[in-house]
Amino acid sequence: MSEVSRSAEALTDLVLTLFRVNNATLIWGDRLVEPFGLTSARWQIMGAIAYADRPQPVAWLARDLGANRQNVQRIVNELAKDGLVAFETNPHHKRAQLVVLTTAGRHAYEAAVRAWFPAAGNLAKDIPSDDLATALRVLGMLRNRLAESGADAEDRSA
Repeated sequence: MSEVSRSAEALTDLVLTLFRVNNATLIWGDRLVEPFGLTSARWQIMGAIAYADRPQPVAWLARDLGANRQNVQRIVNELAKDGLVAFETNPHHKRAQLVVLTTAGRHAYEAAVRAWFPAAGNLAKDIPSDDLATALRVLGMLRNRLAESGADAEDRSA
């Protein structure tokens, strides 16, 4: 078997494992943040809002998350309905309102973050930090190659 074939086979195994890990992570995350009225998807979007340098419209949040804009819009609308985010006027665009956390949203997000660190520490237990750093580096390389190939969120129909 050639090196290219071995690499392609290893990448296939990695991608299949990523699918399983992604699904398990979402289920695990949903259970972690459910006491705060959140889901993994809501928490992820709230994190993008919380960590942004300034309020952003939905399209920018979706881009930063590498997610589909329509899906982010749907979740942001649900968060707004539940009083966890609000919309502000965007001085640069009449229709693309800026999304901000409300006080209730900030409290829910901060509670989820407080729950995250001990849970993440438990998940990471006995995994050498060098191995985690290598995994992060490899995944970053794959993400960059996929982006270079034109595989971005707006290309997806769903």
